Amino acid sequence: MDYPTLPVPEPAPAPEPGWAPEPPPPPRPQDPLAVALGNASLLSVGYFLMRRVRLGVITLLITLALVAAQAGTVRETWLEFTLLGWWLLLVWHGWFLARRAEPVVRKGQRLWALATALVVLLVVGFLRFDAAGIEREVTAAKERGDCGQALSALDQVGFGHRVADAPLTVRGEQTADACQRLRRSADKLTAALTGNTEALKAGFDELANVLANLPGHEKMTDTVLNAFLGSLPAKSPCHTVVVTTWLRQRQATKNTLDRAAEVVDKHAPLALAECGDLIMDGKQWAQAKAQYQQLIDQYPGHELTGRAEEGVRKATLAIELDNVRGLLRGSKSAYCASPAQYSAAPPYGKGTNRAIMAGEGEYTGRLPGEWKTEDPTQAVLVVCAGRKEYGAMVRSCLYQNKMLPRVPHSVAFHKIAIPVRAYELRTGKRVVDAKVEVGGSVCPRVLHYRTIFNDGPPPSQVYVTESDKEVHDAFGWFINQ
Repeated sequence: MDYPTLPVPEPAPAPEPGWAPEPPPPPRPQDPLAVALGNASLLSVGYFLMRRVRLGVITLLITLALVAAQAGTVRETWLEFTLLGWWLLLVWHGWFLARRAEPVVRKGQRLWALATALVVLLVVGFLRFDAAGIEREVTAAKERGDCGQALSALDQVGFGHRVADAPLTVRGEQTADACQRLRRSADKLTAALTGNTEALKAGFDELANVLANLPGHEKMTDTVLNAFLGSLPAKSPCHTVVVTTWLRQRQATKNTLDRAAEVVDKHAPLALAECGDLIMDGKQWAQAKAQYQQLIDQYPGHELTGRAEEGVRKATLAIELDNVRGLLRGSKSAYCASPAQYSAAPPYGKGTNRAIMAGEGEYTGRLPGEWKTEDPTQAVLVVCAGRKEYGAMVRSCLYQNKMLPRVPHSVAFHKIAIPVRAYELRTGKRVVDAKVEVGGSVCPRVLHYRTIFNDGPPPSQVYVTESDKEVHDAFGWFINQ
């Protein structure tokens, strides 16, 4: 078998005598000052002058990253010093690299680099100067407690200010946050003037939050608090009572908010009195009495205490009258089971003691009209009459009937006994507890009666036949004294 033969490479020609590798080109001459000034612009201009494009791009990206961090997420003083250190490093490094090459003087590059650096530095300087002016306006507004002026000044802050003076924007955002919270607090405190205690608590909590977490905004907090306190009293005295009562009960926090308690004694007494009057007009007697009593308890000896005591008296009478009317409504038996007083009623005594008639009305209904009334405000007594019973026997008479005409029957005539309890309405106390007896005529010639069997024997006892005068006499001894 035949195998293919591989070609044998020809040997490389031997180098000619005296040949040597070509040395690398010498570094281009550089102007160190121009490079340093170019890098002083923070735009890596010096590296681009040296035609170190890759290094220029990398350092420029690092610069942009630092600037973005300062303008966005890390707005703190230490990052400003980091950026300053980076600037010094770029200037020194550019100078150092340029010095390693053959130094030359290139006026054109120097002027161009200087102009670039000056533009950047002037822009940064102007922005910092402008930022300082904005900060002075904000500081002055904070000292005056003027959130509106502070926010107006902060509206001037732009991206350049965030780059040139990042800590300013942090302080500005704190002030903006404080003002937003204070506005929310002011809105809630305004809503609290309608008697909304939840809004009142939320408003004070927001103020306390600003004082605790955003120091330096005390004057602005005072402005909101002063506006709220200055809006007292509220339009409704009852709403003022709600607010002042809450402020009185608020726990002290040892800050400027505690002075809110100072307005309580200024507004509460009159508000309690006027609120009591307003509730009285609405016939809510118990609530009105509570308002008056609160004034008496909290401000004894105050010039309005007399007015409150009169209010308590009127409210008490109204409550009593309302209770009595409720007991007398309908059958009126409820009053007899549970007597109640109406303190404004006339006292029981000499003269005609007009009475409200309760219970059985068979005989009380026959009393003179001037002895009776349905109006508790005109009554002295409430008379509770029971069912009639047989009273004392007056006389017995014999009667015959058709069934047994030869056998007379004895019939006893009794007075009409009526159980009576009378209560003095003024005190609710029982002044009469007796059986009044009504007399009348007895032994008529013909006795009319009814039995189960017609013409049966008459009953063994019957009532006398009373007249109106005799009914009047029976009740008159305690009604018309």
